[in-house]
Amino acid sequence: MAGAPQLPPDDVLVERLRDGDDETFALVLDAWSGGMLRLARSFVSTRESAEESVQDTWLAVIKGIGGFEGRSSLKTWVYRILVNTAKARGARESRTVPFASLLPEEEGPTVDPARFRGPGEPYAGHWAIGQEPRPWHLPEGHVLRDEVRGVLTEAIDQLPPRLRTVVTLRDVAGYGSQEVCALLEITPGNQRILLHRARAALRGKLEKYLSGAHEAAGGRGEA
Repeated sequence: MAGAPQLPPDDVLVERLRDGDDETFALVLDAWSGGMLRLARSFVSTRESAEESVQDTWLAVIKGIGGFEGRSSLKTWVYRILVNTAKARGARESRTVPFASLLPEEEGPTVDPARFRGPGEPYAGHWAIGQEPRPWHLPEGHVLRDEVRGVLTEAIDQLPPRLRTVVTLRDVAGYGSQEVCALLEITPGNQRILLHRARAALRGKLEKYLSGAHEAAGGRGEA
């Protein structure tokens, strides 16, 4: 599995897309559609609706690229079209994603309380012995690095919709916090909470995977 394709700078991309360069369009489509699909899925009821939202977005991009003024990055502009498109489709499906407060599936501690020292113990609230986070060293080699990307992609897909939306916008699409708040019409405080919980969940998945990878590598070394 190859890594994400390298894209030229925005000014080059925009010029080529305006010229109808099919190869450049295919390159952008391949690079961004996966993240766009995950984001659209947060607003609509089915994967099919999400796929249609992505398709409608690309059609709007093709039609509107001539009017792109460069006030934001090209990717931000594309994602803004996607969010508006998916929101509109979700509204037609009578599916709304409330961002005003935490939902039940998003409540609770972000880290297992059993990993901390309990009340009455010395240094209560600190990490329990043997439960401290391990230093992370990503496995060497493209295959293992691609495995890590796969773990994170799967973990993002398993997040509750609102957490998935915020972390996709912030960490996959590269939006700033103010842009995310404006797109989703949420307060900075809600954005921070949702992002923190999403990142904590992803760290937990990655920690579990990397611990297993390191143990497996140690076992092979002893063989």
